[in-house]
Amino acid sequence: MLPLHNVTQEYRTTIIFCVTFFSCQNMAVPPLTKPVEALLRRFHGQRPLRGGSLLITIFGDAIAPRGGAVTLGSLIDLARPFGLAERLVRTAVARLAAEGWLAATRHGRRSEYRLTENGRKLFAEATRRIYGVNPTSWDGQWTLAVLPPAGGHSRGNIREELRWLGFGQLSPGVYAHPACTLEEARGWLVTLGCANRCWLFKSATEGLAADRRLAAEGWNLAAIGRRYRRFRDTFAPVQAALRESEGLAPQAAFLVRTLLIHEYRKIHLQEPLLPPALLPPEWVGTEAYELTATLYAAVFAAAERFLTETGATIAGVLPAAGAEVHARFGGASGSRAA
Repeated sequence: MLPLHNVTQEYRTTIIFCVTFFSCQNMAVPPLTKPVEALLRRFHGQRPLRGGSLLITIFGDAIAPRGGAVTLGSLIDLARPFGLAERLVRTAVARLAAEGWLAATRHGRRSEYRLTENGRKLFAEATRRIYGVNPTSWDGQWTLAVLPPAGGHSRGNIREELRWLGFGQLSPGVYAHPACTLEEARGWLVTLGCANRCWLFKSATEGLAADRRLAAEGWNLAAIGRRYRRFRDTFAPVQAALRESEGLAPQAAFLVRTLLIHEYRKIHLQEPLLPPALLPPEWVGTEAYELTATLYAAVFAAAERFLTETGATIAGVLPAAGAEVHARFGGASGSRAA
């Protein structure tokens, strides 16, 4: 190992954090230590380190189903297992509020943050896609969104939002979605503030061969497949170690669950909800989905305990999670095991 004075301050902090974290956990099963440490190292190795993106994952996966609000102090505590400093959390939360994702409520010196109405709508769609069961059939219809020719910064933002919602770009200003209805698409455009500047159509091609060409044109499935394989190779060791253990301590389980969804959503939200007929043979995304569902189930209960012990609202403890959480991944959190 390199002497600590030969590494960067950020990486030195990560090393110290990893050692302290696993010492404090008093974990009974050593085989789990290395895979979970590897997840932390990989997270801290990302450049730039996007603390705000991880907080979005914590809100969407953990806070939203338990009332949607959390005090700033307990959010700092929830972020601590990931090595995020208090200052970074405060800065990221302020930025998310400025961008319209979060709204703050103050009670004396304490602050509580919750998703805005706009944020809740976008999270609801993301939740449906991340945790939903992948489609097995398709009616052959595409929903097309056509943007006006006017360019500028706003069009670039709309393009990114449409891709985040599962649209593929066929040409400048023309986007296709394989699974949403016109009503759903209209609602998304209203949320994005561009409903009056876009046209929506429902259409079909001349057949399956054309549909496959359209899918290949609208989405870089080869690049998405490579990212899924890296994801699988990152989390498979954790799943294998769990099979040989008695499970994770609550804090470590929360860390695994959050990083699992954090990395999965970044890939999955770029993937269209295509039926098997339009996907490459032996699509690796199916394997990634099964791995995510199984590992999520294995750490879910322990992670919820950490969330209950650590998270809080101004009024007190976080409310219990609703039944919809246990329906994630087709009921994975309530029925599957590693």
